Amino acid sequence: MDAMALHITDDAAADELLTDNPLALLVGMLLDQQIAMETAFTGPLKIEQRTGSMDAAALASYDPDALASVFKETPAVHRFPGSMAARVQSLCQTLVDDWGGDAAALWTEGDPDGATVLKRLKALPGFGEQKAKIFLALLGKQYGFTGAGWREASAPYGEDGSFRSVADITSPESLTKVREFKRAAKAAAKG
Repeated sequence: MDAMALHITDDAAADELLTDNPLALLVGMLLDQQIAMETAFTGPLKIEQRTGSMDAAALASYDPDALASVFKETPAVHRFPGSMAARVQSLCQTLVDDWGGDAAALWTEGDPDGATVLKRLKALPGFGEQKAKIFLALLGKQYGFTGAGWREASAPYGEDGSFRSVADITSPESLTKVREFKRAAKAAAKG
């Protein structure tokens, strides 16, 4: 499965890490809550630069207080650095325990279909139904995942031609469209 080069953050180094390192992409998705998408998805590069690693085993065994400090450095990895450092560490520990530390195994091991990958993602700490569906859509739309039924399992985020989530961001223009969709959805929810 060949991934296309991702263009999520408008930061070439961050996008390259997301493209080349499945754990970085998964951590970016985990961080994508209550902050701007680009900030969330540049988080893995900040973590790698500050810890020297974007490896599940290394991050799982990192001193928790030291990792929280890494998240707090300016610019912060997340607006809730302590709790998000703990979540990243928990995610990495789960990957070590259940997947041999290999994030990509979630969508490659055993040639899984979309429903299986969705189930695996939802079993991860910090991944509820919506986040798991968005990440599955990202895998299918931009990361070369072709498991049967991935669009159905990730619905509505897997919908072709939609601009609902990070799964649809391939350029500054598509980022603008996703923001407009999210703004309209928030307004509709309030109305």
